[in-house]
Amino acid sequence: MSETDVSPFAPPGVDFTPVSRALIKVRVILSCIWLGGFAAVGAVIAVLTKAAWVWAFPAVFLALLVWALWLIPRQVSAIGYAEREDDLLVRKGILMRSIVVVPYGRMQYVDVNAGPIARSVGIAAVQLHTASASTDAEIPGLPAAEAARLRDQLASRGESRRSGL
Repeated sequence: MSETDVSPFAPPGVDFTPVSRALIKVRVILSCIWLGGFAAVGAVIAVLTKAAWVWAFPAVFLALLVWALWLIPRQVSAIGYAEREDDLLVRKGILMRSIVVVPYGRMQYVDVNAGPIARSVGIAAVQLHTASASTDAEIPGLPAAEAARLRDQLASRGESRRSGL
């Protein structure tokens, strides 16, 4: 592999762990609630006003819902993380890609959170906090057991690396 073949989003020798496909279900449900809800409200308003042009509003929300249903699986498949010896890599994005490198010694604390829909499908998100807000990272859609393991692992690695400072 030449220097021109190396991508900053796929470092050589790094295998990214994908997040759970259950995240697709959660994001689809949330999109249906929000966009479908706005479309339903727009349809009710269109029926009550009896103006044909008002149907444009629910049509826009339905089009956004269809687009979201197409996009969500691709977004979720682009999310991944890799635990390395000294840092954690988190990548996401299809069109606007990003990769965040969080050194274990810079981590201040690690949060695990899950909303009601995420809990119902058994997933959680791990949020990493550092002194610099620009290097905070989140790994959504982890199975609950993996989120707990990762939280404990990252907290342990962060504490051991920080003691040398």
